[in-house]
Amino acid sequence: MDGSLELVSASHEQQSILANLLELYAHDFSEFHQIPLGDDGRFRYPDLPLYWSEPDWHPILVKIDDKWAGFALVRKGSRVSTDQNVWDMAEFFVLREDRRLGLGTRIAHEVWRKFPGAWQVRVMQANLSAYRFWQKATDAFTGNAVHSSRFEMNGETVNLFAFNS
Repeated sequence: MDGSLELVSASHEQQSILANLLELYAHDFSEFHQIPLGDDGRFRYPDLPLYWSEPDWHPILVKIDDKWAGFALVRKGSRVSTDQNVWDMAEFFVLREDRRLGLGTRIAHEVWRKFPGAWQVRVMQANLSAYRFWQKATDAFTGNAVHSSRFEMNGETVNLFAFNS
């Protein structure tokens, strides 16, 4: 995909755009993980407001050719260890129409360049397409095979890719 890629540090005023995209993400993700639907018919993402109040939490909106195409939520601090210096890809989403065109890999690589250092990317074992995506994206970024490790998190088996950018 040769379109114009733009990573936008989401402003507080753009929170509703991110919230809308998170609904699509939650719907996709509900195939692998039970996500309760609220009485209003929305999934909700309770941590979303923290991305504008926590200093090392970064909400990133993605545009391709001037249209919204996805997002990345990046946080400092491991969710699986005590390492508070590692970057965590908390959530990552690309609209279905833009998948399998190389856009997700381009977005991930740009995010990793924007936040240099140690990284962790967690993937539910049940989500095989995401596992294959992250395996290819991390391998291409580092130039080496990035082997994942398996662990249990909240009663689910998760694969963890760890590498440096």
